[in-house]
Amino acid sequence: MQGILYIVPTPVGNLDDMTFRAVQVLKEADLVLAEDTRTTSLLFKHFGITTRLESHHKYNEHQSAARVCERIASGLTVALVSDAGTPGISDPGFLLSRECARAGIRVCTLPGATACIPAIVSSGLPCERFCFEGFLPQKKGRMKELEKLTNETRTMIFYESPRRLVKTLEQFCQVFGGQRECCVSREISKLHEEHFRGTLEQALGHFSVTEPKGEIVLTLAGLPSEGVKVHRNKYRQGTDEEQDYETPQEQERD
Repeated sequence: MQGILYIVPTPVGNLDDMTFRAVQVLKEADLVLAEDTRTTSLLFKHFGITTRLESHHKYNEHQSAARVCERIASGLTVALVSDAGTPGISDPGFLLSRECARAGIRVCTLPGATACIPAIVSSGLPCERFCFEGFLPQKKGRMKELEKLTNETRTMIFYESPRRLVKTLEQFCQVFGGQRECCVSREISKLHEEHFRGTLEQALGHFSVTEPKGEIVLTLAGLPSEGVKVHRNKYRQGTDEEQDYETPQEQERD
């Protein structure tokens, strides 16, 4: 009898956001694949889960996806989790899900935690239609990706690390204009959850003097419906040629 692949969301902050069904699936699975077994072990300890854990992350998923698929086809029930949120959304998961779907294996994704939905709903920006951009390229190609979004009328959602936030806001000011409305959300579902709402210029000023901490979701208003495009302003420096996002020193730190 063929097995099944469960995609199981885990909390992005407060552990109480874990669903009863998610805990049950993880307890009853034959195997749980985790982005970082150390992080997932803490979750397991909290909920009394003793299922066997194996690593499945961005550095090995290309090699392991086909093998895991074969194990599920042979009858194994496997659950996939990431460190936080829903696997496949800016986390490992897509390759395994695609491999199983192509093989005719049932893939069941549980509803649950993700950072982007609470961020856009809390932002005060239009959320009936939006586009999710996740993490932008860190280096080459970054500005080209942003240029593609200059005429996007839907609200846009980006993920960013706290140490890159100020540079990202600088680039957003260059491309979208400093008066574009935005919301910077951090520590979603945690004790110190915060949503800074204002223009890109105001957000840049705030986080230039207030060090950002925690996981960041940046929600950006789309181009106004009247189609008035805000041109690049005083924040634009240097030539029109695309610049690498990080300096060589920053690249070494990565």
